[in-house]
Amino acid sequence: MNSTEKMIQNKAYELGYEKCGIIPIQAMEGYREKVEERIQKAPASEQFYRKKHGWLADLQEDYPWAKSIIVVVSRYGKYRIPESVKNHIGKHYLTDTRIDVNTKEYQSKLDMDQYLQELGIRIDSDSKFGLVGLRWAAMQAGLGIVRRNNFFYTESGSWVYLGAWLTDREMNLRETTNLPPCPKNCNRCIAACPTHSLSEPYTMLPNSCVSFLTTFGGRDLVQDPLSRNFKSFIYGCDICQDVCPMNKGKWQEYEEFPGLSELAPSLTLENILNMDESLYKEKIQPKFFYLTPEDSWKWKVNVLCFMRNNYQEKYKPAILAACKNETSKVREMAQSVCDEMGLS
Repeated sequence: MNSTEKMIQNKAYELGYEKCGIIPIQAMEGYREKVEERIQKAPASEQFYRKKHGWLADLQEDYPWAKSIIVVVSRYGKYRIPESVKNHIGKHYLTDTRIDVNTKEYQSKLDMDQYLQELGIRIDSDSKFGLVGLRWAAMQAGLGIVRRNNFFYTESGSWVYLGAWLTDREMNLRETTNLPPCPKNCNRCIAACPTHSLSEPYTMLPNSCVSFLTTFGGRDLVQDPLSRNFKSFIYGCDICQDVCPMNKGKWQEYEEFPGLSELAPSLTLENILNMDESLYKEKIQPKFFYLTPEDSWKWKVNVLCFMRNNYQEKYKPAILAACKNETSKVREMAQSVCDEMGLS
């Protein structure tokens, strides 16, 4: 008869997960040390890490009943990315399954919830951000490794989602990985980081990352000199993953992501600048939930930032029109672009 651990792992594979492991909760004890190590390497990141990750280190205080953690990996590097949004919006955000009820990954999460409960196991999880340090947990479970760009890799590269459940059962089912380490002396990810957020291996300054600044950070891009270094991205960033030699050939577009091809036309540069509030609140914000229902202006500011950094004459009418936008932050950015480019 299969052990409970093997039954859970087999169910995960049946539901389409690429990998599954189970670790005792004590395996997370080194996570706090890693957070502190990050802060020491980049002191300016302290507030970010203590707010975003500090609470994840208090698992046994916050969940005294928890005894083990189930960790799963699913691949998203299989979806077709429409040309109109490619290299403008991070692939992770375009194919985000965490709250998208139309995806099979979302349904798999619900099915696993139900299966574990039918086994009589008490569980807790968080689909959006997790209740544990997911990369650390997955590494402890032997499902892959963290590379110099800080992303978690399996045989599918870094294009994977991680998920986890806290359980009240004492369980342990760890895998082993034969993934090679990063190539000796390779620093492509560090050299390619446009804002130097990634300044050395296995560390970064999160609040200078393009993904941070184009999503829930970057509230005053007019005054932020880093905004000139966003390259082609208006929401998220894939640069340090795209240049990684260990990701070469790993993204293979053979499947359609539900609703993405229909939504993509609304996410072109000009259409974002002309986007009305109802479209944003009904279609855009529910998918790109890092920004609130009141943050449509952020998308428009990001587009204007792109148009300034990658200026073409065809952008001029859209920039001038944005100078009359109803939102002051959009007008401020548009006017700044006009002043710099001598547009009138």
